[in-house]
This record gives sequence, structure tokens and C-alpha cells, in this order.
Amino acid sequence: MFEGLSPLARDAKAWPFEQARNLLARVLRIRLSDAERDLAATLINSGKAAEAVAALPALARPVILETGYGPSGLPHLGTFQEVARTTMVRAAFRALTGDAIPTRLISFSDDMDGLRKVAPNLPNQAMLEEDMGKPLTVVRDPFGTHESFGAHNNARLCAFLDGFGFEYEFVSSTDCYRSGRFDETLLIALERYDAIQKVMLPTLGEERRATYSPFLPISPTTGRVLQVPTLERNVARGTIVVEDEDGSRIEVPVTGGHVKMQWKPDWAMRWTALGIDYEMSGKDLIDSVKASNQICKALGGIPPEGFNYELFLDEQGQKISKTKGNGLTMDEWLRYGAPESLAYYVFQSPKSAKKLYFDVIPKASDEYLQQLDAYQRQEPAQQINNPVWHVHTGRPPQSGSPVSFSLMLNVVSAADASDKAILWGFLSRYIPGATAEDYPLLDRLAGFAINYYEDFVKPNKAFRAPTDQERAAMLDLRARLAALPAECVDAELIQNEVYSAGNDAGFEPLRSWFQALYEVLLGQSQGPRFGSFAAIFGLPRTIALIDEKLG
Repeated sequence: MFEGLSPLARDAKAWPFEQARNLLARVLRIRLSDAERDLAATLINSGKAAEAVAALPALARPVILETGYGPSGLPHLGTFQEVARTTMVRAAFRALTGDAIPTRLISFSDDMDGLRKVAPNLPNQAMLEEDMGKPLTVVRDPFGTHESFGAHNNARLCAFLDGFGFEYEFVSSTDCYRSGRFDETLLIALERYDAIQKVMLPTLGEERRATYSPFLPISPTTGRVLQVPTLERNVARGTIVVEDEDGSRIEVPVTGGHVKMQWKPDWAMRWTALGIDYEMSGKDLIDSVKASNQICKALGGIPPEGFNYELFLDEQGQKISKTKGNGLTMDEWLRYGAPESLAYYVFQSPKSAKKLYFDVIPKASDEYLQQLDAYQRQEPAQQINNPVWHVHTGRPPQSGSPVSFSLMLNVVSAADASDKAILWGFLSRYIPGATAEDYPLLDRLAGFAINYYEDFVKPNKAFRAPTDQERAAMLDLRARLAALPAECVDAELIQNEVYSAGNDAGFEPLRSWFQALYEVLLGQSQGPRFGSFAAIFGLPRTIALIDEKLG
């Protein structure tokens, strides 16, 4: 898919390519000798990655990227952004290496965590309270559709990721612990218990430090995940001795799913056992990453290449919290904007904190469409730095939408349209013969614009009367539009008449003329090019709108 791109990818400035180059450097460093590394770098940089893999079999092992999911709740915007951004890095790595070095993206579910609290919106609250503290894959499903609450949310995760077309492998923590996949590393962790404690204890408060153990045994009597100190370690037998909930001392194997690890040691153990090469995380986890890196080294592993992204903020600049319910949800974004616009938004400046609220959706949608339109006219060196290359993992669509979201929104506003059929009446005249089947993205935008108008624009419309200067200019514009052919859809020609009417009326700056048009005619303070709006809305309807508002 990316054959011949690697020399361009080597110099690409977009952040996923920076990450991909760091990841490649890691792979060459840990798998090859100095001489082999120089040979591989030379071949890959000259677009001959396949030759490098053929000559150096160590490069044929898959490079593994990972994202994490906590199945105590449903997938959300944070889930999307992490998988989307990691997918962008994966696509950049594949372009950098000519797709010659295999890659895998693991979506790992921490489904062996104990249930700590019951969200108030869940059914069967009493049943969930009874299962409190048990692994999520043991907690009964309150919806009654799966064998456990963890399985239910895991299924929702996979459906969520599949719905966006992500390419990934689902891996369950419970399966890894119970199947023995983690056993070897868990035994190493038991042997190097003191080294783990040396990393963890300084990060804890005095009270927790006194009882902290990296191992969380599963009670054989109650099935709950126990937060208890380790009383004895038996490295030769691979067991620990702890106190069960009834006060009895029990000896528990650290293998076979009888224990799980605390989350920072668990993260490090997982990296080591699965051979993870790359995992990104939020800025709030920087200290956790440092601790897990140290534990990973103590276990004999090599910490993955990492990347810390900034967190989203709400409209007031506060950190978005699931508990507070501030900021946007996935469902809310997808009611008003396409998934592509969301992917575009998460691509932009991941190291900068960005506000995430409803007003950003029209802007993100239009910027995505502008970049998609520009992509078709760019040289390959520009294309791989274009956000749409990364949004679509190197395969952007050939065409976008001939009408912007903001322009569509103004047509909806002027027509007070309540369904897409009304909008297509305007669109098919502006684009002769156009249908929803021919322009699927345009059809989706129409639906998003109607939803956005109904929920945000219509309730806040505020028309005002024109000033004498504005009234005179609008009457002049009306006469100019009436002099054009009624069927005219030449947006530039119409826009020139709008400019002329404003200039002749002496508006300074001219921006105030356009603001007046939107405030008087549409009840809002801004909008796209008025000429484009009039071309789609139709000159007779635009003239009638002027007559109505001036009347």
C-alpha cells in the first residue's frame, strides 16, 4: 500500500511520522547489532525495506502497538482518540518501512480489574452491589446479554472500534492471566518483588505504603480481588501467602489467574510479556509511565516507545471528566459531525490542550473538507503531511463535499429545513443532477447540519433591524441580484455584487457589512461567503428573504 513512499516519509514533518521514526529507531536498536542497524537504516531510507527484512530476519517479527481500555464503562472519546492516534502512527510506520516490517495493533482490555463502583445509570444495581470487588469478567452482566459485565463492555468496545473501521486485535487481560500467557513474567515479578517495591513505595502515601503489594490475589472463597499485603513469598513454589477476607491465611499461586497485578506493575508486566513496542498515553499519566518503565526494566523487559498527549478541556478550560459529565461525548459529536471530522480534530496538535465542546464541530468539519479538497492538488511530499492522509491511513477519498458544513448550516437556517429532502431541493439545483447516492458525504453533512441547527442555532436566533446605512445597502444588493438571471448559480459573480454593494455603501471595515447581512437576514452574527449561500439558496428566495426582513 505504501510502496515507494519511504524516502518521503523519512522527511515528513507530521507528528505521526516523527513517532514512526522513533519507533523504527527502537526496533533497529533492540533487534540488531551496530553493523546490522547501519545496513537496515541505509536500505529503509532508500526505499528498500523489503531487502532489509530479507537480509535481517529479526526485522520480520511484528512491531506491536498497544492501546488500553478499562471495561468498567463504555468506550468514549478518550478510547477513540487513543486508538485513532495510534492507528495514525502505525500507518506512518508502515509508510516509512514500505509496509515490509509487519505490525500489530492490540486493543487491550483491563477486564480482570475488580468492580470498584456502580455507575448510577446501570440497571440491576442491587445485583452489581453484590458483585462489588469481583473481576469485571466475573461480575454478572446487568443487561443480561453476556456472560459477564466485562464481556458486555468488551463486546461494546469491539463494536465501537469496528464501527470506525479500525484494524486491531482484541486482547483480554483475564484471558492472558488465566491461560498462562503471563505466567513466565509473573514468576519473574515474584522473584524480583523487592525491585518492584523499590520503584512503587516512594510513590505512595505512608498509610498505603505499609500494606502495598504489587500482587492482588483473587479470594478463593468470595471471588473478590483483594487489596491485602503479601505476608510471605515462596519463589520456588511460585506462590504468595496472604490473609483472606475471613481472616484465614491462604497460599495462592501467582500464575494461572489466581492473582492480578496492581495497575502500574500490571502495565509493565504486560509490556514485558507481550513485547509491546509502542504505547501512547495522556499527560496525566507521565509519572505512571516513568514508574512502569522502571518496573519493566526490573522484569528484564524493554519499555515501549511512548508519546504523551495533552488532555481535552471543556468550554471553560477545565479538564474533561466522565464523573462531571462536562465536555462532549462520542454520541454528541457523531450527531453533529462525521467521524472523519473528529479524527481530524484529534490529529491536530496532540501536544496542545484543546477545548472540546459543540462550537468546534462546524470548524473541524470545514477544515477537514478544505484539507481533503487541497489534497487532490498537492504533490506527494505535501500529501503525506496533510491531515487527511492520516485521518484515512494513507487512502483519502478522491472527492469530498462541494458545499461546506457552515454553508449548509446557513441554508438550513434560511429555509428552516427540517429534513434532508428540503435541502436536496436546493442542492440539486446548485449541482445539476446531484443525488444523495452520488454525494454520500454531502448527504451526511445535510443531516448533521439539520441536527446542529435544531439544537444550537434555532433556539438562539436573534434577528435585528437594519440601520439606515444597512437598509440602503441591502436594497441596493436586492436590485443587483434582481438584475442577474434568476437561475444564476455563479457564486463568484454573486459575491462580487455583494462586495460592490458594501463598498458603495461605505462600510469600513467591509467585514461589518457581512456581519449585518447575517444578523438581519439569518439572525446570527457570522456565516460563510454570502455569494455561495445565495447561489445555493437561489436568487429569487434570497431576494424574498431580503424583502421579508426589511419589511
